[in-house]
Amino acid sequence: MPRFDLSPAELHDYRPTIAEPADFDEFWQRTLAESRAVAQPAERTRIETPLSLVDVYDLSFSGFGGDRVRAWFVVPAGATGPLPTIVEYNGYNGGRGLPHERLAWAASGYAWAFMDTRAQGSGWGTGGATPDPHGTGPSVAGFMTRGIHDPEQYYYRRVFTDAALLIDAVRSFPEVDSDRIAVTGTSQGGGLAIAAAGLTPGLVGVMPDVPFLCHFERAVGLTDSDPYQEIVRYLSVHRDAVEQTFTTLSYFDGANFAARAEAPAFYSVALMDPVCPPSTVYAAANHHRGGAEVVEYPFNQHEGGLGIHWQRQAAWMAARLG
Repeated sequence: MPRFDLSPAELHDYRPTIAEPADFDEFWQRTLAESRAVAQPAERTRIETPLSLVDVYDLSFSGFGGDRVRAWFVVPAGATGPLPTIVEYNGYNGGRGLPHERLAWAASGYAWAFMDTRAQGSGWGTGGATPDPHGTGPSVAGFMTRGIHDPEQYYYRRVFTDAALLIDAVRSFPEVDSDRIAVTGTSQGGGLAIAAAGLTPGLVGVMPDVPFLCHFERAVGLTDSDPYQEIVRYLSVHRDAVEQTFTTLSYFDGANFAARAEAPAFYSVALMDPVCPPSTVYAAANHHRGGAEVVEYPFNQHEGGLGIHWQRQAAWMAARLG
């Protein structure tokens, strides 16, 4: 796909005004406080695997509204900590899968937690294990418009809360150095990492890889790719819901969380990405409160830098940790 967005020079300076509700901070403070008030301790069970060099735990923690959310927690075999820790979030409609599918961070000496995204996990990969027990109003197929008529009911209110409360959970583990936790993820996972960083103080770093869920108003009018097109299809039917839809989305825009994220960030962007257009990534990166380095992949689409980018993330983390 040819480049379709702003020029590289324009992208570097792209810092648009993003719609932000007046009660954004109150909304999220209340949301997290309500879920923390009913949270139960995390539960983890070590499981037997063929992996002799790491210890694998099946993790269940309290997410939004006390709902139990599954995750993997993996550490180098026999590690007692405290270890630097990576909390990772997954791409759209992928589940936590199997623990042996993602070993790079634990194999590099980190504790690693990988969240199962509620209700997702049936689009690719090897599945998920976390239901979403909350109903929604009318929506199109997918997750982007579930409950979009009301910020209180929107699907991503629950998922963003899960993402923040996973950090609460791992901070209680003896293997984890609570002062050296970073968050990361690709696509949807990158958007969740930005949200978690905006909601959680004291992180050492944020690594959003080709992040989704940023600058909604531009994205839905710029790309004809899913998942943003789910919103377009919804509004093509619910013609009188445009204002309310974008009001709801303003509570979940990655650029608004980036503006509150104090930890330094290491973003990636693919300049031919039709799923998460480059300008939407730069809209978040250029608002990032803690400062952001952006790595560009000029000739890639949504796959971004893949293994090359992980090597760069690992080097960036090593530099952050000294």
